Amino acid sequence: MIENQIAVTSKLAEDLRSVEVFADLPPDDLEWLAAQMTVREYEPGEFFAEAGSPADRMAILLEGEMRLRVGTGTETTTRPFRAPLVTGMLPYSRMTVFKASVQAVTHVRIATYPAARFAEMLQRIPVLSERMVALLSDRIRDFTKLQDQQEKMAALGKIAAGLAHELNNPAAAASRAASSLRDALKTYRAAAAHLDAHPLTMEQRAAIPELERELAERPAGGTPIDTLERSDCEQEIAECLLKHGIERAWDLAPALVEAGCETEWFEHMYDRFPGEVWPDLIARIAASLTIVGLLKDIENSSCRISDLVRAIKEYTYMDQGPEQEVDLHKGIENTLLMLKHRLKHGIIVKLDFDRTLPNISAHGSELNQVWTNLIDNAVDAMQGKGELRIRTARELDHVLIEIGDNGPGISPEVQAQIFEPFFTTKGVGQGTGLGLETVRRIVREHGGEITVESVPGDTRFQIRLPISQHRRSQS
Repeated sequence: MIENQIAVTSKLAEDLRSVEVFADLPPDDLEWLAAQMTVREYEPGEFFAEAGSPADRMAILLEGEMRLRVGTGTETTTRPFRAPLVTGMLPYSRMTVFKASVQAVTHVRIATYPAARFAEMLQRIPVLSERMVALLSDRIRDFTKLQDQQEKMAALGKIAAGLAHELNNPAAAASRAASSLRDALKTYRAAAAHLDAHPLTMEQRAAIPELERELAERPAGGTPIDTLERSDCEQEIAECLLKHGIERAWDLAPALVEAGCETEWFEHMYDRFPGEVWPDLIARIAASLTIVGLLKDIENSSCRISDLVRAIKEYTYMDQGPEQEVDLHKGIENTLLMLKHRLKHGIIVKLDFDRTLPNISAHGSELNQVWTNLIDNAVDAMQGKGELRIRTARELDHVLIEIGDNGPGISPEVQAQIFEPFFTTKGVGQGTGLGLETVRRIVREHGGEITVESVPGDTRFQIRLPISQHRRSQS
């Protein structure tokens, strides 16, 4: 039995030599380490650790491949890692629980060393102290990149959902207008053909396109009429048309009312054309006005789609360098446009911008990620109904961006933890707890600072960014 144990320990000591951190340790130290470790094997699909479980052991992956998974639901990011590798709890780490799940992808063999005996390990093998610090630094850097990826994917998901929603309306409107335009053109051609069969004078024939042009180019009226008033106007016009023998009066009246026609206009026109011409004349004019209106609808829808495409390009700073002169107000306005689908059903947006603020040198897409997270959180806090307040101002050599809401507020206990990684007040599957930690890191990388003030009915996140940027070099 003892001989078997010695053999297992010797085999493990030899395996540890394949791990860079332990490769040059003396045989006695490797034997001692191996004697303190426990070896376990995992099959594909089995979990070495689940998010939230106690971080109580260092793990040395000796054989196989595992996958680290961060997040829940659709906001999940994964990263594979292969043997040989040191992972799990490391000396000097303040981690108390595993912040991500670790799952076997292939057959895996892992040696673990209990965190409770780290002090003994470092005292016996001092050279491991510096190496473990380096490992911890590398892991923090790698995890930050993974966190960035997850947060960007989460933000992209929100923006994509909003953009699809916003694009759908003008696209559907343009499609409906194009379909209606086909019918209106058919009606126009038929009315024009019938009108041509009448024995009109040259002056009367020349007057028809002039009438159409005059009505089409009429400026929009002053005060828009409501539905009830429009209905009354259509009834009045329809009765006027019926009086003059036009059977399709109710079909033609809406387009004529839209163009601003009144009964006086018809009375003025009756003396210019014989009565038998009127049904075909009004049908052609109404069809002409309908075509003009549909063309305007298509134009407006196309412009709306074009504006959204422009906004998303500006929001992401597509086709631009990673760092440039950034107009903070344009970035915030584009973010609001991207999140319009979340704001339109009960959120009142109040903007108080100091338009004299200078542009700042920054990573525009990163700052837009900050605005997206803070605005999205504010909407969640107000449960979709309330007042969103955004203010900008100058504070000496800094710009202040304040994003606030009149929601229930954040308790002092929560405020103390709100910027910590993985801390969230949302339900399971509704948030990763990475948004505000990412916000703080982006702000700090821009040389700024973020603070929060909150009482019931008044929560304010305040970002202060230096006007003159000297960003930390990124490796």
